[in-house]
Amino acid sequence: MAKDRSLVRASDLAAWAYCRRAWFLAQVKQIPHQRPEVLEQGTQAHRRHGQAVVQSVRLQHAGWWLAAAGTLLLLMGFALWIYS
Repeated sequence: MAKDRSLVRASDLAAWAYCRRAWFLAQVKQIPHQRPEVLEQGTQAHRRHGQAVVQSVRLQHAGWWLAAAGTLLLLMGFALWIYS
């Protein structure tokens, strides 16, 4: 997939700040990285982190729904107790 040159990615900024020459060789001269397995490990780590974030958001939403359902049941129980 071709890179959109109009976007500046945080990883590009970090690579440029860390080593301008390495960024130039990779981005401008298109010279491949000497250790692509390290880059792949980073990509996989970011993917796993993204999946963990999605899972935590889902669990948080489920928690809010369960809290709302519990509150509703509590109010219904209280109303039954008061009016019985």
